[in-house]
Amino acid sequence: MNTLQEDQKRSRDSVSRALESGTLLDVRRLIRVMEPGEVAHILESSPPRYRHVLWQLLEGSQEAEVLNELGEELKLDFLQAMGPDQVAQITEELDDDDVADILQQLPESFTQQVLQAMDEQDRSRLERVMVYDEDTAGGLMNTDTITIRADVTLDVVLRFLRRHEEIPEMTDTLIVVSRDDHYVGLLPIRTLLVSDPGSSVRELMLTMRKPIHTDMPDSDVARLFERNDWVSSPVVDSEGYVVGRITIDDVVDVIREDGDHSLMSMAGLDEDDDTFAPAIKTARRRAVWLGINLLTAFIASSVINLFQGTIEQVVALAVLMPIVASMGGIAGTQTLTVLVRALALGQIDRRNARWLVSRELTSAAINGLLWAMVVAVAASLWFDDNILGLVIALAIIINLITAGVTGAVLPLALQRMKIDPALAGGVMLTTVTDVVGFMSFLGLATVFYA
Repeated sequence: MNTLQEDQKRSRDSVSRALESGTLLDVRRLIRVMEPGEVAHILESSPPRYRHVLWQLLEGSQEAEVLNELGEELKLDFLQAMGPDQVAQITEELDDDDVADILQQLPESFTQQVLQAMDEQDRSRLERVMVYDEDTAGGLMNTDTITIRADVTLDVVLRFLRRHEEIPEMTDTLIVVSRDDHYVGLLPIRTLLVSDPGSSVRELMLTMRKPIHTDMPDSDVARLFERNDWVSSPVVDSEGYVVGRITIDDVVDVIREDGDHSLMSMAGLDEDDDTFAPAIKTARRRAVWLGINLLTAFIASSVINLFQGTIEQVVALAVLMPIVASMGGIAGTQTLTVLVRALALGQIDRRNARWLVSRELTSAAINGLLWAMVVAVAASLWFDDNILGLVIALAIIINLITAGVTGAVLPLALQRMKIDPALAGGVMLTTVTDVVGFMSFLGLATVFYA
């Protein structure tokens, strides 16, 4: 752990000890000098009884920045406890895209009250952003941009910049526009600083760099930033007018949220779930997913019930059944995880999808043959029954091949149907591998022991 991480951990520990001991003046003093992200981390890591105490100890200037760093659920809890005027005041210091994200989570009537409490200029800027879906480039952008014309000299641009008290954060390029605000190109700040002041913007601007369109999904935006190492990018509407820009700090949030979504969805959970939410709320959310899993378990159990007579005749089948299902489940999950990740990274298209399915089929067949031999020998020696070893070997081969193909085809099919493969894929895959595993193992046993 480096020095900065150690200092941050010590600060968090100090706040926790002060909270537990009830010395609120010490807590106020400690959090006053902390970064907003650190304060947000402490809030999210604290049980409910401490959260509102911490929030009340924040200074007015901290509230907006800390609020912006909080997870969606906790942020909404704090916002719903405020009045429209207070929300409008807190969000004054935030970027338009951050305010839009906050307001879009609130009830429509409350959002309108907050907008009415803002001054006309802020309200107008926000309404331009809020017309776009929050998961698109339009919802991700902020309208705080600096635009220049191509027919002016660099000296004119420098004098123009000096008239500003400050320039927007993450400004690495200036956006070059035509007289009617159509996108033309970009002028890097580093080029502006080292070039001849008498040169025109037109001579030095970059025209090969394409802008991002407002309707581009935020995941595609993140991939563009990742591939090209961008710090910021202009955003244009359907007619080519510059309407804002996206900066790397917002893209990092998208990447983190997508990662959280993929991880949590595998368990049927929401990436915005509050770790320290009350037990009743947590149980209610998880109950639905547990119910779905129970339904799939009943399906697998009904398959077993079909072969009850065979199991009574050969009791060893009951001992070995979990092996077949487990091997298929693991093999399928490996394939599913690889495919879901590739889909998230935009690596799969019609050109290579068939090759991937073929690769997974071949890989599953190789592993099926390998582990079928291992399990067959073990089962034969364990129960002194060569037929049982043959049966379980064939079942494992069938189930691993089924798992590999299903794990590859399922996410592709779900994506085509506009269903999140990370959320639905795991349950469907488990159902398939359990049913096929039990059916093949017990069905083959019925044939061989008949």
